[in-house]
Amino acid sequence: MLRILSVVSLTCLLLVPRGLVGAQEVLPRVSPAAVGLSPQGLSEVTDLLTHFVQEQQISGAVAGVARHGQLAFVEAVGYQDLETETAMTETSLFRIYSMSKTVTATAVMMLYEEGRFELDDPVSKYLPEFAEVRVVQAAGAPARPPVRPITVRDLLLHTSGLSHRTSALYQEARVRSRAIPMSKFIQNIVAAPLMEDPGTAYRYSAAPTVLGGLLEVWSGQPLDQLLQQRIFGPLGMADTGFWVEPERSDRLTTVYRKTDGGGLTPHQMEEVPFTERPELLEGAVGLVSTVPDFMRFSQMLLNDGELGGVRLLKKETVDMITSNGLSDAVLARKGNGIGWGLANVNVVLDPSTVPYPTSLGEYERGGSAGTSSWINPSEDLVIVLMWQNSPSNPDSLKQRVKTLVHKSLLD
Repeated sequence: MLRILSVVSLTCLLLVPRGLVGAQEVLPRVSPAAVGLSPQGLSEVTDLLTHFVQEQQISGAVAGVARHGQLAFVEAVGYQDLETETAMTETSLFRIYSMSKTVTATAVMMLYEEGRFELDDPVSKYLPEFAEVRVVQAAGAPARPPVRPITVRDLLLHTSGLSHRTSALYQEARVRSRAIPMSKFIQNIVAAPLMEDPGTAYRYSAAPTVLGGLLEVWSGQPLDQLLQQRIFGPLGMADTGFWVEPERSDRLTTVYRKTDGGGLTPHQMEEVPFTERPELLEGAVGLVSTVPDFMRFSQMLLNDGELGGVRLLKKETVDMITSNGLSDAVLARKGNGIGWGLANVNVVLDPSTVPYPTSLGEYERGGSAGTSSWINPSEDLVIVLMWQNSPSNPDSLKQRVKTLVHKSLLD
């Protein structure tokens, strides 16, 4: 019988790390009732996650809930690694994949506030290779120039026409890119034709890795150094980065997938493991983090760009990037009552179209191995979930946890 472990720390969420510049003594731990949450309701989250571990749908998980800027719930269940029976803990490390996009977008907007660029600047102004992009046409017809250049705004909104799913070059750019330099990644991604003219459709892509290249141009710094200096250090995100050093490798959670006969087996999702420094620092999918770290980051956004006395963005900038940024025409084509913000987040525009509890203006971001963050300004609520599984959301576990958290709201 698989032994189930549950770990709840008795200290504040994430003690102040060595060398922390600011954001000290934030997200203090309180009882759920103190912030209008039912302890019994939140205990059902633990029960559900434990059940999924027992049924071998996931190896383990960490869940965190903060309300009114205070940590009301953080729970770790199961295992980081089944073979070694290493227990999951609050500081277990997870590949957060596409949740990296929101961090990258935040850095972009910090430099935007400093006047390093304009949102409607052509990307080719800073990365000349983008002057050569072409748009795919009907079978047999040669690709043509786009009706207008790709802009920085297009990269943030995924309206650039780029795609990472439709060609071998894009697949190399996305899947193998950890082993290639940024220059090669840019060559790959501009070599395949755009799927449509910029600004005409929402199409999810590896555009935030291009934004990482732009950040290096604008700042004159490698992306990892820039994010450490401007975001991770100031917010006390001591465990977030592009790779896991040997001294932290015992906290890295293994990714699993279901076997045909039931049970879980390790699953390698990338060619360059996260225990090695990659050649390319991917702004789209490259970060490793923890629930405590990402709760700090999420709370900063909910606090209008500030946390513990450290301000990263102006309130008006946060308002802009966490609201829908798609045009009416693009939004109508996208459908489903969900918009997209410059922060690389889904934004709820019509709660009636969402099949789980939500609120108008809530925004969220997930990762392809089972990590998620919801930020709900109406309820002053942050939810962060992390496990490592492929597929990422077995039996709609994310939505089921979120439903239980909303059911626990008392006011």
